Amino acid sequence: MCGICGQFRFDGEKVSSKSLDIMMSKLARRGPDSSGKWLHGVIGFGHQRLSIIDLSNLGSQPMVDEKLGLTLVFNGTIYNYKSLRALLISHGYRFFSNSDSEVIIKAYHYWGEGCLERLDGMFAFAIWDETTQKLFVARDRMGIKPFYFNATSKAFTFASNSQALLTQDLDKSINPVALQQQLSLHGVVPAPNTIINGIQKLKPGTFIILNADGHIQEKTYWSPSAKRPIGNISDQDYIERTHELLTAAVTKRMDASDVPIGVLLSGGLDSSLIVALLKEAGHEDIRTFSIGFEDIDDEAGSEFEYSDQIVSRFKTQHKKYKVSNQEVLPRLSEAVMNMAEPMVGQDAVAFYLLSEQVSKHTKVVLSGQGADEAFAGYFWYPRMAKENGSEIERFSKHYVDRPHEEYLQTVASQYQGEDHTHNWLNKEFSKPGADSFIDKVFRTDMTRLIVDDPVKRVDNMTMAWGLEARVPFMDTDLVEWALSIPPSLKMKEEGKYPLKNISRGLLPDSVIDRKKGYFPMPALKYIQGEFLEFMSDILLSSACINRGVFDQQYINKIIDTPRDYMTALNGSRLWHLALLEYWFQINVDK
Repeated sequence: MCGICGQFRFDGEKVSSKSLDIMMSKLARRGPDSSGKWLHGVIGFGHQRLSIIDLSNLGSQPMVDEKLGLTLVFNGTIYNYKSLRALLISHGYRFFSNSDSEVIIKAYHYWGEGCLERLDGMFAFAIWDETTQKLFVARDRMGIKPFYFNATSKAFTFASNSQALLTQDLDKSINPVALQQQLSLHGVVPAPNTIINGIQKLKPGTFIILNADGHIQEKTYWSPSAKRPIGNISDQDYIERTHELLTAAVTKRMDASDVPIGVLLSGGLDSSLIVALLKEAGHEDIRTFSIGFEDIDDEAGSEFEYSDQIVSRFKTQHKKYKVSNQEVLPRLSEAVMNMAEPMVGQDAVAFYLLSEQVSKHTKVVLSGQGADEAFAGYFWYPRMAKENGSEIERFSKHYVDRPHEEYLQTVASQYQGEDHTHNWLNKEFSKPGADSFIDKVFRTDMTRLIVDDPVKRVDNMTMAWGLEARVPFMDTDLVEWALSIPPSLKMKEEGKYPLKNISRGLLPDSVIDRKKGYFPMPALKYIQGEFLEFMSDILLSSACINRGVFDQQYINKIIDTPRDYMTALNGSRLWHLALLEYWFQINVDK
């Protein structure tokens, strides 16, 4: 797990060592253990390392295989690297390290782009082929690891976060399509767009090949369907297979490490089930971590009453942290500074503060992210299923943060235009390979929306403290299987029925049957007091007014009565706007 960056020039100029150094400085927190740099004329790579597999210097990057003429920078973990290594040895390859990085190099040399079909893990990497003078870059199927880039006629520049790219000479103006999606899709801007015109991101399950003349070839190598399997499969068969795949997903993420691994334990079903499956698989020394915040009104700020039950049952080595609202606000700027893109989910800050504490005890944790999307855990899925109207109307009513009419009132005239969110959703829902409307919803959520919401938050906030988060519920085999399960089975008993069934006898019934909770941070949901004053100052600042994104009349109205402006997903519209402007002030203006 690391931070990567690099540049491939098409204009004949040499890559600047200083430029790489500057980008690496913005990636340092992702890889605090060591750094490396490689320059070779028109191509150059930078790397910040978090040592997890092969802790020796032989695993350092950029990794050069002179015999094969290949150089690699890689961020992520390949869970099946040991079996791939054995297979490649049988084909005559000799290894100089025990790292998963070297396995990628050899696999690419042997299978070419076909290596991606064999890599089981989370990854973003770039390989320079000296023989062909081509750059090959790729991202994992689920988009767990980030890959941002700027492409011009002069150069292709890439990095693990946008902050590194913002140090370069690029177009920093606001992308109007992304702006609308940011304010409509709960902070999600689907790839390839970002809020900055000069920065794009590689789509999940996609690779790019670049030639020396700047020609770009892009191809998506993985695109799952959401259809029922051929044959008669019973509900119990679906559940048993889910159990098998989830156990395998948890175990392989636990085993692929040369350092101890913990679990982010929220107290919900998903993270609790991870702990139970680890115990079931024979892991005894399980480390767990929880965080809680102050209550506001009737909104609980912690789930300790549930996480404590899991700790008691499985005898984990547990650490829990209680954070007051007074501690949150002074740390907000740090969290925003480490967001590669503006992230409105209130749990982003929670993850940041929790990761700070967890990083003092371990380098790798398992997280329950992805279970709600894969197994229908959110309240809006059954509401969408019952809704009348077109597919876009059914989805939008229960997910989109503000209808297009309100968006037009929110932004200044220069950013008003057609309904880009509607157009994007229509394109996604029109893709073949789904049996029903709700299957389309699950597929869109799992393959596009989750990538740029919870997954991105988890990666950014944990890596800000040199902490690697692994997400077993987003295992490719498990996701493909989950998409094939009948929606009615997943949504049974208020959702996540297969997981609840698996959990019976493993977890306390009180944890299984509890009302769905969320990683709570009430202060960013019910805006009042110093938090309201803080957000008002941001949105009424000269920087915000001069940026000219928002309609100030609307801003004044929402500041006056913030609790009247909640989204379909029970988020604060005021926080969404303040966070976006604050992100610009911290990451673009400075």
